[in-house]
Amino acid sequence: MTYRPPRPTDAQRVVWPEDFGTRFTVFVDVEEEFDWRAPHDSRNRATTAMAAFPDAHRRFAERGVALNCMIDHPIATDPASVAILSRVVEDGRSEIGTQLHAWVNPPFEGAATSAASYAGNLPRALEAAKLKTLTSAITTAFGVAPRAYRAGRYGIGPHSFDLLATLGYRIDSSVRPGYDYSGDGGPDFSMAEAGAYRERGMVELPLTTVFIGRARRGGGRLYTALGRVPKGRGVFARARLLSRIALTPEDMPIAAALEAVAVAAGEGLRLFNLSFHSPSLAPGHTPYVRDAADLKRFYAWWTTMLDEFDRRGIRNASLDEIIVALG
Repeated sequence: MTYRPPRPTDAQRVVWPEDFGTRFTVFVDVEEEFDWRAPHDSRNRATTAMAAFPDAHRRFAERGVALNCMIDHPIATDPASVAILSRVVEDGRSEIGTQLHAWVNPPFEGAATSAASYAGNLPRALEAAKLKTLTSAITTAFGVAPRAYRAGRYGIGPHSFDLLATLGYRIDSSVRPGYDYSGDGGPDFSMAEAGAYRERGMVELPLTTVFIGRARRGGGRLYTALGRVPKGRGVFARARLLSRIALTPEDMPIAAALEAVAVAAGEGLRLFNLSFHSPSLAPGHTPYVRDAADLKRFYAWWTTMLDEFDRRGIRNASLDEIIVALG
């Protein structure tokens, strides 16, 4: 059965303190390299792209931006990657979190199907065992228990919040509003909201997705309906009626992302959640950064976006500052 997160009640929605202002945060899916077009394989554990991480961290740190590094099992158990990230968190604001890629995280049970790559689809006991294994590995590697979680492939499920709370997590950031992964066996977030909310002892910080265009009030419902019409979404996008924009440099043009920031800020969003994948820092590992020109555009996207946040007075928030504001 497809997991669809319940719509939060008014009581569940986070009301940020006035002195928190409007902020942005950056989550990085720090992970192994693999062919995104091929079936998931437990043997894909290479972490060579991590050699590019220190330069990326330097660029963000120079702009005063903390990185929430959501690491998975191949990263947490690779000494070179642990050494790199240990230096990253010495900036005093970046932090190590957890990202569960079920197909490379022991224990291994059952068939390696597409549906099983979404951790939230696994039997409760198996999801719990994988989470415990990964949490323990990260705590051992860095000496501090992680406080934030993201499911690989955004694969949160009906048991995930309870399991995370039991392990001491405070924040989840697996919900990707406007996206529906049910065709591949994953969750359906098409009707999810962008704002933070409380859920079973946790706080959900959805990745920021914004609908832009003259028909944007139709939101996820209209976007879903257009998906059932041949070329419907493309027609609406080209006519500037409706486009779905996620705040990431990966396959999202900067002009559209800036428009999305303007729309969301105008509607009162108080915390923007941006993201990217660590293998994008080295050409050839993701569909988004295939060569040096793509990497140049990747960094130019961030420069322009951070300049826009500066112009709007939207400051960066570290994970610790977010947790303090949550009370």
